[in-house]
Amino acid sequence: MKKVKIWLPLMLAIAVIIGILIGNFYSNLKTSSRSLTYPKNDGKLNELLSLIQREYVDTINIDQLVENTMPKIIGELDPHSVYIPASDLEFKNEELEGSFGGIGVQFNMANDTISVISVISGGPSEKAGLLPGDRIITINDTAYVGKTVSTDQIMKKLRGKKGSVVKVGVKRSTSEELLPFEITRGDIPQTSIDAAFMVNDTIGYIKINKFGRNTYDEMMNALAKLKNEGAIGYIIDLRSNGGGLLDVAAMMINEFLPKDQLIVYTEGKAFPRKEVRSNGTGSFQQVPITVLIDEFSASASEIFAGGIQDNDRGTIIGRRSYGKGLVQQQITFLDGSGIRLTIARYYTPSGRSIQKEYKMGKTADYDQDFVNRFIHGELFSKDSIKLNDSLKYETTNGRIVYGGGGIMPDIFVPRDTTGVTSYLNAVVNSGVLYQYAFNYANNQRETLSQYKDAKSLLAYLESQPLLDDFVNFAYTQKNIKRQPMLINISRNIILNQLYSYIARNILGEDAFYEIFLSQDNTMQKAIEVLSKDESFPQPPIKEEKE
Repeated sequence: MKKVKIWLPLMLAIAVIIGILIGNFYSNLKTSSRSLTYPKNDGKLNELLSLIQREYVDTINIDQLVENTMPKIIGELDPHSVYIPASDLEFKNEELEGSFGGIGVQFNMANDTISVISVISGGPSEKAGLLPGDRIITINDTAYVGKTVSTDQIMKKLRGKKGSVVKVGVKRSTSEELLPFEITRGDIPQTSIDAAFMVNDTIGYIKINKFGRNTYDEMMNALAKLKNEGAIGYIIDLRSNGGGLLDVAAMMINEFLPKDQLIVYTEGKAFPRKEVRSNGTGSFQQVPITVLIDEFSASASEIFAGGIQDNDRGTIIGRRSYGKGLVQQQITFLDGSGIRLTIARYYTPSGRSIQKEYKMGKTADYDQDFVNRFIHGELFSKDSIKLNDSLKYETTNGRIVYGGGGIMPDIFVPRDTTGVTSYLNAVVNSGVLYQYAFNYANNQRETLSQYKDAKSLLAYLESQPLLDDFVNFAYTQKNIKRQPMLINISRNIILNQLYSYIARNILGEDAFYEIFLSQDNTMQKAIEVLSKDESFPQPPIKEEKE
């Protein structure tokens, strides 16, 4: 009995310990496959991230994991909802705002080097002594040359807070040494109007590159300038304009419409229908206008073109626009990042959505649309465009327009392939056209600067043997072989581009477009329509029944 009394407590203690160990063993097995508890629609992602941070085998940078995951989540939505990291958000917003802190130069990449095309008058760079033709080699003592350097990288380095200083090293043709400059950044206007000039004695031309915060004011100034120069009709060029701010586009359309005309309306799941109508205060309600669009005109450009077309206010000329009819709202997170989330669709006055078809999360297929248009011949023949008869709508005057993907112009103008050869493609793709024009303008700047307008400068350039000189340059610099027959076929295009680029380097954007568009078929069609006083679309002729 004594032995039993001695061993019994010990055996019970051992049994308890074994029970605890077995319990822990099975408890751990259960934990490895346990179900997480979370609300049905909320908190699952937070629970997952917390679990990874708490129990994942390796140490994880959870912030970086979230940063990498956000674009993938947003990517499962429509093609225009997008996540923007904090490092890029300010830069992206500057594209639509009125100004940014910078040094005040227009530049391009020539020979993989930052080449200054122009210096803003009175801006920081002019005050520091930079000149057109300078090549920026270093920024804050870091070299920025070579094919791996992007334009976005350069702009991020040159831009900054007003009053901050950036150091640049400049190579100038008159100096063998790298010239150092310290430039104090200032407010640099972000312009939306590339050009505004008189095409002839009565027609003014305005090129708009985006719909930003200041675009309305810029357009009004351009219209007033051209009106004072004798314009009684206008060409509004929205080709390659990717859009921008919806309210700005509506304000601009308002200038051309009589009172109480529907401009655009938006509608979404959480956003009831909201209409924008003209208020009758527009200063150009009766003037003839034409609007130029192409396959790269999107969003706010399509709002503008659709508002003009559906109200029968002007003639739309060119090719079917991009087809972006989704409205994004920007939402900013506490860390400075943000999303542009699609919250509604916009509709033209006739009721058509111009958003082209897409599938959720299939951005690559969506981006293939331009290639498909090219393959199907839509860019070259109006008959190749497939219109959906179930999406017919009527303008104010009863003209038929179609929804389902972009604005179809009133007058179709195909892409011009006349003069396109393999030699032309080679010199364009290599960048040697621009390189030659930049070098020529820089070397001949003193002579060329004597000409104060595009016409006189063009007359001088046409008297020079530029084509032969360029062909030799292309051969020596890029090893592009001389092909006389192909060169002759592409002669007019090559010379037109050379003249245009040289004019831009000497006189600016107005001179560039004035020369460049002189051979543009869409532009010529707009001039023809305005000259014949045919810009106001007429109601369709109805057949009388006997």
